[in-house]
Amino acid sequence: MSNPRVSLYLDLIRWNRPAGWLLLLWPTLSALWIACDGFPGWHLLAVFTLGTILMRSAGCCVNDVADREFDKHVKRTAQRPVTSGALSVRAALTFGAVLALLAFGLVLTTNPPTILLSFVALVVTLIYPYAKRYVSMPQAVLGVAFSFGIPMAFAAATGGHDWSPAAIPAAVPMLAWLLLVGNLFWVLAYDTEYAMVDRDDDLKIGMRTSAITLGRFDVAGVMAFYAVYLLSWLYLGLKLGLGPVYAVGIVAAALQAAWHFTLIYARTRDGCFRAFRANHWVGAAVFLGVVLSYQKVWSLQ
Repeated sequence: MSNPRVSLYLDLIRWNRPAGWLLLLWPTLSALWIACDGFPGWHLLAVFTLGTILMRSAGCCVNDVADREFDKHVKRTAQRPVTSGALSVRAALTFGAVLALLAFGLVLTTNPPTILLSFVALVVTLIYPYAKRYVSMPQAVLGVAFSFGIPMAFAAATGGHDWSPAAIPAAVPMLAWLLLVGNLFWVLAYDTEYAMVDRDDDLKIGMRTSAITLGRFDVAGVMAFYAVYLLSWLYLGLKLGLGPVYAVGIVAAALQAAWHFTLIYARTRDGCFRAFRANHWVGAAVFLGVVLSYQKVWSLQ
């Protein structure tokens, strides 16, 4: 028989909905492959895969504590463990801190520039839940948080032993930041779809989201965000010489984005939520295009 307490913690970190951490994982691993010019090695692969899962889970803990009063008024979130009172704020924050410390332990096995960047990533993660109260398009803040694995992957791949913050520009090339900006638009696309699910409830409680800010241009905005993401990653990938296999991956992702248009066009809750939950396949298509463009992956060197 399952332990009810354990089930509450698993619900807190959305363990039964892996699409959430996959949205972070695919761009991070894509960047890792690009930074390493192929297979990154088992160590870095494990660090960034496990670290992504742990930090996304920690972020859920912080988010649910910050939003517990708002979530009571949203049908989809009213029964979350902290919101319903099944878990205390202290328990949720303690669990989140443990998860974040475990992720930090993984980062400590990399190098100083990556470790320094992890503190920036933590700050952005903590800021996001509160941005929804003050920023008209908080999805942009989430976009930075969900994309920060990209520069960290480059920092880990390029090495370096300098603890000075001035070492970060040398460890993280402009390419990484351009990939981050491009990926940010993908986050804007799928999190706007997510916000469209709760728009009616968010309007009642005064929450700010991109779906509310865009208004009747929400669908057009989502498709424009997809276009910027895919075109920017296509351009950067081709400039790197990833070639036609990579382009096929981008096309596969674009076809999925076109399908999402049919799901969100009517602005139904079910359609928008279905589009959001399927977004990890968009990232998977791009990642597969990256991996298949590097022959080194087959020899695992």
